[in-house]
Amino acid sequence: MRQRFMTVIIVAIVAVLMLARWGANLYTDWLWFESLKYQSTYLTIIFSEIGLKIVVGIAVFILLFMNLLPTRSRIMKAANMGRVIEDEDNVINLYRAPFSKYAKSGPILALYLLISLIMAFFVSTAVAGDWVVLQKFLHPTPFNITDPIFDKDIGFYVFQLPFYEFLYRLFVWVLFLVAFWVAAAYFVAESISGGQGKSFLKSDAARYHLSALAAVYFMARAFGYRLEQYNILHSAGGIVYGPTYTDIHANLLAYKILFWVSLVVAVAILVNIFMKRFRLVLYSIAALVIISVLVGGIYPVIVQKIVVVPNELNKETPYIENSIKYTRMAYNLDEVVKKDFPAGRTITADDVRNNMDTVENIRLWDYRPLQQTYAQIQEMRTYYELKNIDVDRYVINGEYRQLMLSPRELNQEQLPENAKTWVNQRLKYTHGYGIVASPVNKVTTEGLPQLTIKDIPPVTGSDIKVERPEIYFGESTDDYVIVNAREEEFDYPKGDENAYTMYRGNNGVRIGSLLKRVMFALSLGDYKLLLSSEVTSESQVLYYRSLNQRVPKIASFLKFDKDPYMVIEGGKLYWIWDAYTTTDMYPYAEPFEGGLNYIRNSVKVVVDAYSGVIDYYISDDSDPLIKSYSSIFPDMFKPIADMPAGLRSHIRYPEDMFMVQANKYLTYHMEDPVVFYNKEDKWNLPAEIISGNQKNMEPYYTIVKLPGESKSEYIQILPFTPHKKINMISWLAGRSDGENYGKLLLYEFPKQELVYGPQQIEARIDQDSYISQQITLWSQKGSQVYRGNLLVIPIKDSLLYVEPLYLQAEQSKMPELRRVIVAHGDRIVMEPTLDEALNKLFGKGTTAQETPMPQGQQPQPGTIIDTVKGLAAEASRIYEDGQNKLRAGDWAGYGESTRKLKEILDDLSRRTAD
Repeated sequence: MRQRFMTVIIVAIVAVLMLARWGANLYTDWLWFESLKYQSTYLTIIFSEIGLKIVVGIAVFILLFMNLLPTRSRIMKAANMGRVIEDEDNVINLYRAPFSKYAKSGPILALYLLISLIMAFFVSTAVAGDWVVLQKFLHPTPFNITDPIFDKDIGFYVFQLPFYEFLYRLFVWVLFLVAFWVAAAYFVAESISGGQGKSFLKSDAARYHLSALAAVYFMARAFGYRLEQYNILHSAGGIVYGPTYTDIHANLLAYKILFWVSLVVAVAILVNIFMKRFRLVLYSIAALVIISVLVGGIYPVIVQKIVVVPNELNKETPYIENSIKYTRMAYNLDEVVKKDFPAGRTITADDVRNNMDTVENIRLWDYRPLQQTYAQIQEMRTYYELKNIDVDRYVINGEYRQLMLSPRELNQEQLPENAKTWVNQRLKYTHGYGIVASPVNKVTTEGLPQLTIKDIPPVTGSDIKVERPEIYFGESTDDYVIVNAREEEFDYPKGDENAYTMYRGNNGVRIGSLLKRVMFALSLGDYKLLLSSEVTSESQVLYYRSLNQRVPKIASFLKFDKDPYMVIEGGKLYWIWDAYTTTDMYPYAEPFEGGLNYIRNSVKVVVDAYSGVIDYYISDDSDPLIKSYSSIFPDMFKPIADMPAGLRSHIRYPEDMFMVQANKYLTYHMEDPVVFYNKEDKWNLPAEIISGNQKNMEPYYTIVKLPGESKSEYIQILPFTPHKKINMISWLAGRSDGENYGKLLLYEFPKQELVYGPQQIEARIDQDSYISQQITLWSQKGSQVYRGNLLVIPIKDSLLYVEPLYLQAEQSKMPELRRVIVAHGDRIVMEPTLDEALNKLFGKGTTAQETPMPQGQQPQPGTIIDTVKGLAAEASRIYEDGQNKLRAGDWAGYGESTRKLKEILDDLSRRTAD
C-alpha cells in the first residue's frame, strides 16, 4: 500500500512539473512576442492551434464515447449471464470470467470516459501543426487564374482543397480508431460470457454496430474519391507533370465510377443490417475491388498502350501546353524578358575604359578561400567566428562598389574550457563585435584582401562607418544570455586588458518579479538563473537569439533563404533575410526540391543585430499567398515602401529563388510543345573547376552595365549551356536595383556562332603551356594551388572570362591571391593583377594600374605607379623581411620569404624581357 502511494506521489510530481514547464514556456513565449510588439500574432497562433486541438479533441471524444456507450449493456449482460459448465464429477457450476465483478455500469462508464479522453488527447496533439491549413481556408485569396481541367480558380487548390483533405484524413483515421475500440468492447463482452472472443461478430449488436461504421467509412471513401480527382492535377507518372491524355480519359473516369460504387457499397451494408444477408456486403466490397482494378488499373494501361503510344505527340500536345504554361506561371518564368546578345564581337581597350564600373567590380575573391583568410587575419580571438562571407554593394567615396563582408560573431563553444562557466556564458560573453569588409577586387602586395573595415574596434578606410558594432543576434548566437546584470559584459579585447559595456537596448524581456524569474528558470531549464545574485530585477533575458530560431518563431509558415546577409546602414548592423511563400498545390506545375511547386519572394525580413527587433516587409504584393497571410496576421507585415531607404538599397534578387527558377528554366524556356516533347533545346548548368574538382557553376552577384542601359546595376548571373554540350548558349540575370528589382532577363546568343562556355575556358586554361607549367611548378614547391570561381562578365556586347588563382602553403591556412587569368576570344593570359592582365590582353594603357598596398595600409585614391617599379620595391621589402627572420632563427618564415622573392623576381624578369 505504501509503495503504491509513493508511486502515485511521484507520478503526480512529474505531471505537475511537466505542466509547470509547459505553462512556463507558454508564458515566456508571450513575454518574448510582447517585447517585439507581436502580441496579436502570438494570440492568433495560440488560439488557432489550441482552438483546433480543442475542437478536434471534443469531436473525437464525443464520437468515440457515443459509439462505446451501446457496448456497455452488452458487457454487463454478458457478465451477469456467465456460463454453465460440468466438471469431471458431473457437478454443475456457473463459470464467470475473473474480472466480471468489475463489469458494472459505473466502472465501465469510467473506463469509456478514460479511453475517449486519452484518444482525444493524442489525436488533437497530432493535428496541432495544421492550424495554418485552417487559417488559409478561412482567409482565401483568388489567383484569378483557373485550371484547364475543372475550371476552378487556383485559390481553390491552394486554400480550400488542403483543408478538405485534412478533414477527410482526420475523419477516416478517427473512424478506424472508433471501429477498433468498438470491436474490442464486443470482443471483451464475448470473452466475459465465456465465448471464444473471435465469435463476437456473430452477435447481432456487434454486427449492426460495425456494419453501420463500415457504411459510414464507404461514404467517406466516396468523398475521398471526389477529392482524389482534383489531385489528378498533380499526376507525376506521365510525359509531363500533371494530367495527361490517359489521366483525363481513363483515371478521371475511374474516380467518378468509384465514387458511385462506394456509395452503392455503403447502401448495401446498411440494407444488410435489416436483411441479414452478409453475402450482399461481401459481394458489394468485392465488386468495388474488382471495379477498382479494372477501371483504375487495367483500363488506363490499355488506353495508354493502344490509344496514346501510337500517336503520343498528337494526343499529349494540349497537356504538354498546359504543363508548360502553368509551370512557367508558378515560378514566374512567364515574366522573363528575352533579349539577343551578339557575344561574337571583340572587346577593345575603349570598351574596357567605358565600362570601368564593371571592370572594377569583377570579384577576384572566391568566398571559400577568403573565409579561411579572414579567419586567420581578423578573428582575433578563438571565441570569435567569421562564419559566412556575404556579397553586397555600397556607394564608397561616391563610387558604386561590391564588398565582401563577414560579421564577427561570438561562438561560446569556442571559449577555453576553463572559461566555460555559467557566469561567462550567460552574463559576460554575450555578443560578437564588428564586421570585416573588403572590396571584391582589391589585393595587398602579400596577396591578401585589402580591408575596408577591419580590427576591433572597427577601423574603416572609407565613408562607411560602424558605430554600433555589437552583435547580440546572428547566426551563431544559439544560447540565451542575461544583460544589464550587476557586473558589466565583456565588449571586446583591448591589448592585455578587456573593454566592458552594458546593454542599452530595451527589447529583451525584463526579469522583474520573482515569479518571472521562476518562469524563466523553468522554461530555460536553468536553476542557476533563479539562484544567481548577479541577476537583478532590471536585468533582461535575450533568448531565441539565433536567426534560425528568432525569425521563423513568428512566421513559421514562410520558407527562408539558406543565407541571411549583413548590411551596414546608418552606423548600425542589420540582417536581411529573404523569405518565400510556397505551396505544393499549384495545378500542373512541376515541383522542385521538397515537393513544392510555387514560390514567390514575397517577404524581406530585417533584424537589428543589436536590439533583435524584427520587421517583415512585403516585397511582392501581387502574391495571393502573402495577401492571405496578411489577412490572418494584420499586424505582422509592412509594405516595402516603409523600409528605410538605406536598407531598401541593399535588397537583392534572392539566391535560392534564382537557383530554383534557373533550374526550371533549363527545360521550361521551351514553349513550343513539339520542341518540348522532343527535348530539342534542353539546357544545362555549366561546370567549372573549383580547387581541382569539377562542380556546377553557382550564380554570382556582380555590377555590370547591361546592353542598352545607361548605368551600371547590381545583378545576379548564371550562364547556360546546351544539353550534353559545353559551349554557352545564354545567360540569365536577376536584377536588384531600383525599379528593376525582381525582374529576370535572358540574353540569348546566336545559335550559329560558337560562344565559349565556362568548361571550355577551363579546358583552355589547362591546355595553356605557360599557365599549366606555372601551376605544376607551384604545386611541386609545396604550395597548394586553388582555382577560384570562373566569372563570365558581360562587357558591352561581348564576354570576358576571369578566374582568380590562389596559393596556399602546406603549413598555412591562409590562401593568397597570386594570379588572375583573363580570357577573351581566342586569347588567354595570366598576370599578377587584373589590371596587368587587361593591359596585356587589350594593350597598354587599357586600365590605370594601381599599386597593391601592403597589408595594414589603406590605399590613397588615385595612387598610380609603374608596375616594374612597384615590384622592385616589393622585392626589396620582402628581402629585408626575410633577413630579419633569418637573424631571428625563423627558418620557416625565411623560406616563405625566399619563395615570395623568387616569384617577384621571375615576374620582374619577364616584364623586362617584354
